[in-house]
Amino acid sequence: MTFAPDHFNVWMEIPVSDLDKAVSFYNDVFKTELRRVIDMGPNEIAIFPTKEQGGIAGHLYPGKPAQNGTGPTIHLACPDTLEETMERFAAKGGEIISDPAAIPAGRFAYGIDPDGNSIGMFAR
Repeated sequence: MTFAPDHFNVWMEIPVSDLDKAVSFYNDVFKTELRRVIDMGPNEIAIFPTKEQGGIAGHLYPGKPAQNGTGPTIHLACPDTLEETMERFAAKGGEIISDPAAIPAGRFAYGIDPDGNSIGMFAR
């Protein structure tokens, strides 16, 4: 595959044990501002930003994370270099579990967030 698909996946959810701590972690690591929403379902959630209405979106929600990276892996775009994102990921309490890998569409590495979720960091 020499391209990165734009819209095959349409929504993703990452369960977290403490929404406030998780929002801080993801905001800091991925240099973003998750938007808190209280009227989209049974729980307050924090939505990742997307550039367009038809883009892939997702959110954090209070739930039971898969521990030790045993759940699905969610890949998130790096706001700068892969190495800089990996450094912030580890500094904020995540664990890097792979070296960077190159594929035709870019580079990625795997980590486990402070809740145990498997996260891929992807840079084009």
